[in-house]
Amino acid sequence: MEAPQHTGLGAPLDYLADRAWPAGTLVRVPLGRRTVTGIVWGDAGATPDAGLTLRPIAQALDALPPLPATWRDMVAFAAGYYQRGLGELALAVLPPELRKVDATQLARRLGRRRPASVPAPSPALRPLTPEQAAALDQLARLPPGPVLLHGVTGSGKTELYLRAAAQALDAGRQVLVLVPEINLTPQLEARFAERFPGRRLVAQHSGLSPAQRLQHWLAAHLGEADLVLGTRLSVFTPMPRLGLIVVDEEHDPSFKQQDGARYSARDLAVWRSQREQVPVILGSATPSLESWQRAEEGRYTRLTLAERVGGGALPRLRIFDMNRLPRDRSQQTVLAPPLQAAIEARIARGEQSLLLLNRRGYAPVLHCGACGWKSGCPHCSAWRVFHKADRTLRCHHCGFTERVPRACPDCGNLDIAPLGRGTEKLAEQIAALLPGARIARIDADSTRLKGALESQLAAVHAGEVDVLVGTQMVAKGHDFRRMTLVAAVNPDGALFASDFRAPERMFALLMQAAGRAGRDAAHAGEAEMWIQTWHPTHPLYRALATHDFAAFAATQLDERRSVGLPPFSFLALLRAEAREAAVAQAFLADAAAVAAPPGLVCYAPVPPPVARVAGVERMQLLVESTSRPLLQQWLAAWVPQLHALKARHKRLLRWAVDVDPLGL
Repeated sequence: MEAPQHTGLGAPLDYLADRAWPAGTLVRVPLGRRTVTGIVWGDAGATPDAGLTLRPIAQALDALPPLPATWRDMVAFAAGYYQRGLGELALAVLPPELRKVDATQLARRLGRRRPASVPAPSPALRPLTPEQAAALDQLARLPPGPVLLHGVTGSGKTELYLRAAAQALDAGRQVLVLVPEINLTPQLEARFAERFPGRRLVAQHSGLSPAQRLQHWLAAHLGEADLVLGTRLSVFTPMPRLGLIVVDEEHDPSFKQQDGARYSARDLAVWRSQREQVPVILGSATPSLESWQRAEEGRYTRLTLAERVGGGALPRLRIFDMNRLPRDRSQQTVLAPPLQAAIEARIARGEQSLLLLNRRGYAPVLHCGACGWKSGCPHCSAWRVFHKADRTLRCHHCGFTERVPRACPDCGNLDIAPLGRGTEKLAEQIAALLPGARIARIDADSTRLKGALESQLAAVHAGEVDVLVGTQMVAKGHDFRRMTLVAAVNPDGALFASDFRAPERMFALLMQAAGRAGRDAAHAGEAEMWIQTWHPTHPLYRALATHDFAAFAATQLDERRSVGLPPFSFLALLRAEAREAAVAQAFLADAAAVAAPPGLVCYAPVPPPVARVAGVERMQLLVESTSRPLLQQWLAAWVPQLHALKARHKRLLRWAVDVDPLGL
């Protein structure tokens, strides 16, 4: 049942029932003074311990078919692997509305279901390329299991998803498609809806209303939906006729939940495919190094699409060394002169350009040249970002927002100025550099209102935009047919980051961004990817120049193997939060004092890169093991001790274990 987090309540509770309800039945039960939703988990009929008086269940929601054993197995596995309470996870992955309704309300919701869809003729299909045809043929002959579909951008991975889905649907099965972000859902949903008219397709993501999420979940659980398309939580959608799972952009870190039960939807999709004996396709132009290594070891089947549909060439990489500019100009230069000329040529030809800057806002910080004041957040160890459109300073960690001061708060100097550049400032500067050009900006700020993203993307597709300025939101998944130039304006920040995964993410972002150019074969010959950099000889850029992901992956994996980093070791993070850093550190120090077996190391507690958020100090402790089973065995024994340890550290606010963390 839905028990509070960190109660230490991991096992199911016993209740008295008037009949043996099947496992998976939803029930309403008393818990303390509340009545909460629960799930019948095991076999009924067990004899309670002597002297115990069981409380009766209040109500069974028996109008809904029980949650299947395969779903319960996945939840149990995820709860154990990610070290969360079984009831906490089981209820958290159900629609919120389902946890609130009683039997009468649920029966009313079930009565509102749509009639069954009637399959209609599919549209005429374009012939597959030889590579696509060979991959689809091999996919059809493979036994159920994980398939890594490594295809360069524009190679037609989505078409393979559609063809594989058609085979599953024709066999009377359901299809689950996972995407990393909400903004990629509408366009992929449109592709599937166009290909499968008459088939019922439902979406599952946080952008839906609670009532919509419940109706879509019910359609999937009852077998009425043929296709389910959604973000990471969709991996837990019960589907009685599941026949195929697709994980698009499988490398994307958005598939990892960052609070609560910190599960990886990609990894659970693989586990689910093995439990339910259905194929899972992991698609990406830049696979995660974990998936790539599993394919190298033969644990995943790798299928490769090395050519673009239509025979179009991949964009040519142009690197501009910013050190070539005069020092008095280099720091202020928005676009290197050759890059500006290339963009102007595109505008003259009616083509589009994309400028990538993965930093929103106008400037990362405001600064006073007289006294050195900077716009720090009073609640976080981070700067507040200057947003010029509404004249605010906004912390992107805690949300604290204030109007821009008229003068320096410390010395009264009226001349406070922005430092650095975000997408808002870049768009303004490009408009000044290219008068008459139609400039658009897509980032989390410009698309905050409902429908804003769809309308801006529609303008790009309609050719109403000459230069698109955007963050990583526009770097992947979008099929911009008129775009022939992509430029990374300031990509050097991640080259020397402390996180060992930073080069992998950087390479993926730039390669995905490059893939937005030249997707129309007629213009692929002119497609270019520009990089403005202070480090033109960096190995990452050399690998990017040849679009050689395999070479980049081999280099990165060799480095990780030599120092024992994932995927050649297995990690867990213990995070602790308190009003004072010393309190969190003391808790972690006591946690680290628990003896670790050979093959497992607990490192000293350290603060994360952003140590304070919303007035709360954060510390973390890294646990490393050479064996996944050893780490899991030790965590299972360690976590109950942490519950007891929390009682001794009264001022600790919260703690959490993150298995297979992505951010260190």
